[in-house]
Amino acid sequence: MNDTPPQHLTDAADGIRAFNHASQSTGPGWEAPTDSYTALGTLSYLVGILGQAVEQSTAPVRHAYEQGRIRIDGNGNTEAKFGELLAAREEGIAAAAALTAAVQRMHNAVSPMGYDTTGLPELEDDEEHVV
Repeated sequence: MNDTPPQHLTDAADGIRAFNHASQSTGPGWEAPTDSYTALGTLSYLVGILGQAVEQSTAPVRHAYEQGRIRIDGNGNTEAKFGELLAAREEGIAAAAALTAAVQRMHNAVSPMGYDTTGLPELEDDEEHVV
C-alpha cells in the first residue's frame, strides 16, 4: 500500500464510489430512515473535514512557491497562477463549509423519523412497531 496523502484521497474516493453503487436501490440494511440517519451522520463527518483536506492539498505547491521552485509551462506568470490557486482554494473551503452545513441539516431532519412496520408480514406478531 502506498501510504501517501494522494493515496489516502484515492482510497476515500473509492469508498464514496462504493457507497454510491451500494446505495442505488433500497433493500435489507438500506431501507429505513435509521439507515439514512447513520449514512448522513457519517457523511456529515466526511464533509466536515473536507475543507481541511482542500486546504492541505495545496501544501506542496505553497512549499515549492516559498522556495522559488515553481515554473509555469510556456513561461507563464508564477504569481498569477499561485494567486489563482489560492483564490480557488478559498472558494473550495467555503463550498465545503456550505456542504457541511447542508448535510448536518439533513442529518438533523431525519433524526426524529422512524420506519413504521405495522402490517408487514415478517412482523405480523407485532401490533405496532417502529424501527
